[in-house]
Amino acid sequence: MILEFSDDLDLKKIADSGQCFRWEELPDGGFRVPHKDSCLIIRKLSEDSYELSCSEDEYESMWKDYLDADTDYRSIRGRISKKKDPFLYAAAADQQGIRILKQDPWEALISFIISQNRNIPAIKRSIELLCERVGMLRKDPEGGKYYSFPDAKAINEMPDTALAECRLGYRDEYIRRTAALVCEGSLDINGLMLCSEEEAFERLISLHGVGKKVASCVMLFGLHFVNAFPIDVWVKRILENEYPKGYPMEEYAPYNGIYQQYMFAYYRKLHE
Repeated sequence: MILEFSDDLDLKKIADSGQCFRWEELPDGGFRVPHKDSCLIIRKLSEDSYELSCSEDEYESMWKDYLDADTDYRSIRGRISKKKDPFLYAAAADQQGIRILKQDPWEALISFIISQNRNIPAIKRSIELLCERVGMLRKDPEGGKYYSFPDAKAINEMPDTALAECRLGYRDEYIRRTAALVCEGSLDINGLMLCSEEEAFERLISLHGVGKKVASCVMLFGLHFVNAFPIDVWVKRILENEYPKGYPMEEYAPYNGIYQQYMFAYYRKLHE
């Protein structure tokens, strides 16, 4: 189908933003986007036109929500005052096109446990290995092969040697424990979307190996609490250098997570 979409949408910026680890850029500039049991290929045709490898019905039932297409990101950027906050204004202008994807909560939880103290290439490689070991081999809409993200049962049943081959280091224990909790019914990750932000956050940080940063990432990118504000090394530097008098969290609610993404991607671009 052809999607006419006039709001912010930059596929490359989303892929590079640090929120998703399995988008794959194709040789022609399009992207392969696996999500749950489906896979989308999306290409930009013109300024506001995109080619999607799905039907209109599939777009309406899955991909529209995944892309958070009903949210007006231009209006969210428009809340930023150039005079009052020149840094965030510049970051949002430079990173216009980022959207917060509504990713699968289980995949987000495991992915961000894996992400601890690692760079993005290493994170992607470990996730790729995990999918290859126990994910399902599938074909995308154009016949290309890829592996689905494994469910909790598949990970829980992995031999220690197979899990070690995914290059997870100390994180393999955290992942195995989390998978076991899901399998035994002690953790309903999808159910956290029905909780308050406070309840969801407290449940996440109670998990072995999940600290405040990982929990905040899962809140933002898996549960779609768009006011969640993950603080990693980059964001800590931003707060210290750009907001020495304090970041105006209350003023920017309920979109602090979106603004965090603009700042994070912009600051990395300037300083990497």
